[in-house]
Amino acid sequence: MTTLPLIDLHGQLQTYVLCGRTLPTVSAHAFNRVAFSAAHVVADPRAAIDPWLQCAIDWDATLQYRHHLWSLGLGVAEAMDTAQRGMGLDWPTSRELIQRSLQAARSVPGARVASGCGTDHLALADVRTLDDVIRAYDEQMEAIESLGGQLIIMASRALVKVARSPADYEKVYDHILSQVRAPVILHWLGDMFDPSLQGYWGHADLTRATDTALGIIRAHAKKVDGIKISLLDQQREIDMRRQLPPGVRMYTGDDFNYAELIAGDGQGTQDNHRHSDALLGIFDAIAPAASAALSALAQGQTALFHEILAPTVPLSRHIFQAPTRFYKTGVVFMAWLNGHQAHPVMVGGQHSARSLPHLCELFRLADQAGLLSEPERSAARMRQWLAVHGVS
Repeated sequence: MTTLPLIDLHGQLQTYVLCGRTLPTVSAHAFNRVAFSAAHVVADPRAAIDPWLQCAIDWDATLQYRHHLWSLGLGVAEAMDTAQRGMGLDWPTSRELIQRSLQAARSVPGARVASGCGTDHLALADVRTLDDVIRAYDEQMEAIESLGGQLIIMASRALVKVARSPADYEKVYDHILSQVRAPVILHWLGDMFDPSLQGYWGHADLTRATDTALGIIRAHAKKVDGIKISLLDQQREIDMRRQLPPGVRMYTGDDFNYAELIAGDGQGTQDNHRHSDALLGIFDAIAPAASAALSALAQGQTALFHEILAPTVPLSRHIFQAPTRFYKTGVVFMAWLNGHQAHPVMVGGQHSARSLPHLCELFRLADQAGLLSEPERSAARMRQWLAVHGVS
């Protein structure tokens, strides 16, 4: 029996007994859902930089984690917000990350990579017109497409700054979707993930914003693989999913309700209306459970799919609790607890974005979900983190 002292959410020291739960055994099977994990990056804590202002990546550990995700059958959504894009990870480093990830994927049969394309290299203070935004998107589109990468068109802070109406969003996205070489994934990130994106698509009202996004997709359906929405609103996602053109996927970004959305409700006239595919930050932290559950679902074992994912939902809701934009801290902490990296340091110093009680609760929930691959190692690392914070 393994025990360790943990700080509870009231700041009190409590003895915790590990339950040692393990995931059910599921035979590997090709998924019947497209499933991307938005992957984190591993910082290089040895780099002599100013860590709040500059980023340095441990490339070996970062790419090893992508191989881990591919080995579980998951695709990699590269250089997204989970990788701290625009929140510590700059565009030059993102471009190198995309290049290295695409190169590594070539050695892995069936490995999928889709890469974030945005406008984050712009200094917001210098953005004046829609043409500034369009040129910025064009620059990143060309860079990623020249590497052979599929595009995820990320929401743009610069566009929010200069757009005055839904027509401005239509102009920018019409340009993008008229230029791309292959179908792209659009990305609607809610303001709980990034407060700078409030009012995206030209409306604070989400129903009207949805109508604008759907209009753009319908006008360019052959150039849109799907849309990922991260609004943490299950019914809104379902309502939008049922209005998508045939063949355009809904990629759930709902880290609170992913199990029900991926399983689907069987309703709708088109197959793509009946369930959501997945592009999720939480799949980084719960990758083994996600893989096992998706294998079970593909074999018609829906009850087992839910049995595996149900214990992960409290963990995910904890990791993504408000302020939601700091969820990356929990994702990286999970990777450290499970031995995928030698430290929990993050670019931008964001390992300090969550409290000690928050991370102690994460440890409890991960143990109860069967997501500590080697509980003794995880407990030893948790003790190290506690010691750094003066708890013994």
